[in-house]
Amino acid sequence: QVQLQESGPGLVKPSQTLSLTCTVSGGSLTSTYSAWSWVRQPPGKGLEWMGVILYGGTTYYSPSQKNRVSISRDTSKNQFSLQLRSVTPEDRAVYYCVTGGGGGGLTRLDCWGQGTQVTVSS
Repeated sequence: QVQLQESGPGLVKPSQTLSLTCTVSGGSLTSTYSAWSWVRQPPGKGLEWMGVILYGGTTYYSPSQKNRVSISRDTSKNQFSLQLRSVTPEDRAVYYCVTGGGGGGLTRLDCWGQGTQVTVSS
C-alpha cells in the first residue's frame, strides 16, 4: 500500500522559492507506468494540479505555472520534490503530493498525502 508524506516549511517569504519534499513508502517512483503529482488547494477554492513526474523522470507542468514550477526526484531516497519560485500571497494553499496525474491534470489521482499548509508572508 502506497503512502506519501509531505515535508517542508510552513512559511515562505514573498519572492522566495518554496521547496517541498514527498517521501514515498510502499511503492517505487520508478515502477512502470507510475506517476507522481503535486496538487494544491487555496483557501475557499478548488484543487489545482501543479505538475507530475513520471516513472522514467519526464515532467509535465500546469500551463498556468510552468514558468515557476519544477519537479525533481531522488530515486535513492524514493522522494520527489516541488520547487515553486517567486512566491506571492496567492500561493498560500494546502499542498498535496499524490499518485497519478500522468495525463496532465486532476485525473486518476489515487493515493494522497495528508497535505501541508503553506503561508506566504513577510
